[in-house]
Amino acid sequence: MAIETDRKPFAGGYDATRAEAAPIDIGLRQYMLRVYNYMASGLFLSGLVALLVANTSAQSLFFQVSESGRLGYTGLGFVAILAPIGLILAMSFGANRMKTATLQACYWAFVALMGVGLSVVLLTYTGVSVTRVFFITAASFGALSLYGYTTKRDLQAFGTFLFMGLIGLMIAGIVQMFWSSPAVYFVYSVIGVLLFAGLTAYDTQRIKNQYLTVRGSTMEDASAVMGAVALYLDFINLFQFLMSLMGQRRN
Repeated sequence: MAIETDRKPFAGGYDATRAEAAPIDIGLRQYMLRVYNYMASGLFLSGLVALLVANTSAQSLFFQVSESGRLGYTGLGFVAILAPIGLILAMSFGANRMKTATLQACYWAFVALMGVGLSVVLLTYTGVSVTRVFFITAASFGALSLYGYTTKRDLQAFGTFLFMGLIGLMIAGIVQMFWSSPAVYFVYSVIGVLLFAGLTAYDTQRIKNQYLTVRGSTMEDASAVMGAVALYLDFINLFQFLMSLMGQRRN
């Protein structure tokens, strides 16, 4: 006698597999919504701070204009630019030990300080081009993140490649500070766009998969915050590289 091993629903019957998966599906959607809410709120706060710094007297606290017309940082400006790095390291290495409220406070401080650095974009490029590129970035990010969430292809295999590309991009950025040319800067920006496009899809899938590990545990809230940090950085870097390619500079 053949034994039926597949769990097939019958008319009016009970599908055990689907019933078991339903709570996970609902929880995953709620978890991802929490991640995206954190990220969107962070972008809003960064944008608000950038607007305030670029359009009020607070600008003089962080920036100074040299005789040649170049924009430079004050001492407080350097602190504001470097502080997010310290916060990221503290959050990355301390997420398992921090209380959720502390981790959230670090996140809001991080995105607020990032707004100071983003004010440079508003001071360098025209408002029309900033708005245009922002919406291009939002549309691209949304499509890439949706792909990462829905694709059945395992993107984890690209993790090492993307990480090595990120290290190479950082080294190239340092080199750019001392030796730059329009052609090299263009190539650098194109590579940056491609790299963070890939990271957007990769990080989305990674965050989705991570839910199965932290689901129902005390780490679920912390994981949502750190997921928002990853996607926030993907969006901001994608935006800045697209600005360098498509932005119209002020006269």
